[in-house]
Amino acid sequence: MPIQHWSLGTGAQVYLITTPNLPMLDVQVDFDAGSRRDRADLMGVSSAVAMMVSKGVKESLGRPALDENQLGEAWADLGASFMASSSQDRFSFRLRTLTEPALLGAAIELAAQQMSSPSFDAKIFIRERDKALAGLKESLTQPGTVAGRAFAKALYPDHPYGALVTPESLLATQIGDVQDFYKNYITPCSARISMVGNVSRERATQIAESLMAQFPKQKGCASLPPITGVKDLQTPSEQRITFDSAQAHVLIGAPAIERADPDYFPLTVGNYVLGGGGFVSRLTEQVREKRGLSYSVYSYFAPAKQAGPFTIGLQTRPDQALQAVTLSRQIVAEFVKNGPTPAELKAAKDNLIGGFPLRLDSNKKLLDNLANIAWNDLPLNYLDTWVSEVQRVSIQDIRTAFKKHVHPDAMATVIVGGKYETR
Repeated sequence: MPIQHWSLGTGAQVYLITTPNLPMLDVQVDFDAGSRRDRADLMGVSSAVAMMVSKGVKESLGRPALDENQLGEAWADLGASFMASSSQDRFSFRLRTLTEPALLGAAIELAAQQMSSPSFDAKIFIRERDKALAGLKESLTQPGTVAGRAFAKALYPDHPYGALVTPESLLATQIGDVQDFYKNYITPCSARISMVGNVSRERATQIAESLMAQFPKQKGCASLPPITGVKDLQTPSEQRITFDSAQAHVLIGAPAIERADPDYFPLTVGNYVLGGGGFVSRLTEQVREKRGLSYSVYSYFAPAKQAGPFTIGLQTRPDQALQAVTLSRQIVAEFVKNGPTPAELKAAKDNLIGGFPLRLDSNKKLLDNLANIAWNDLPLNYLDTWVSEVQRVSIQDIRTAFKKHVHPDAMATVIVGGKYETR
């Protein structure tokens, strides 16, 4: 399906897939303003901006100010939805609306106001910060959360991907910090605007310009501070964290791959065989079926703007945790050395190719894919060539990619649960 791409005068990049069959438009606007841009002592600021965007807007270009209740009612009256979110790499606004002219125009105006003129009410911020603090403290009583946080620190000790929100960082954050982050990073010149829906390129340009129109005018686009690169792990590590839980939560892995890396397809196909294919994967066959060490076990790559992790995860009885870890490491090492068999490779390709249409069967999924292409500067024909890229992956491609990106002798292991000493 054709993807159109062009730039606005502000510098914002626009990507469009026209889908004429539904009277609907889905829009995502991304900024380089994810949590990797948080200050080390104020982790959580990006998420706080996303939280506050829905809590009211200031007057803008003749449109009245709205408190959080009025804002919610305004979106309900339009039958549209709008949200903001923050991930590690990017800050995103997302709009869904019907394309009936009156509704579409009103939705775009309201979205533009909400993006450019959040009220950032100090009292509401304190209320929401307290709620976030309570939620964080509750999550820290869960073994899965404890494992995930320890794992992130082990993989990214000197990188923002491993920096975590803490009660202290939340309490240190003030409304002024939220406003400063928003001002510094949510800028029209850096926006990536992805659209999927029943609109032409001409109309899409008008929509994109309207979304950016209410931001303060800028002269040029300031360069953002550089972010340190991800360092490979040089040695293995293991943490055994005591936790009163019926199951031990186990995570094993290391930093692995950027999303734009050409090894993405060999790693995707190979991981289906290793641990991404459910009951037909090697990890499931060996760890679950043959030895009964875990009800489920899986592996995955999470490529990001910088090197995202390769992860193996499982839960098991605490007294079986070390056995499960040893076996999982052995399976990974053997796979890195030899790769899949021809039969495993064919089965992986058949499943991935056969399931590909399910990745594109709604406007929402199309928008997810389009925003991924836009954010990671992937080729505009990425969706058209996806099947052929999977089809041409060979056993040698998989072996080469795994040997480059997965190093069994330098992975971090975190075990949470059972009577262990932390080390």
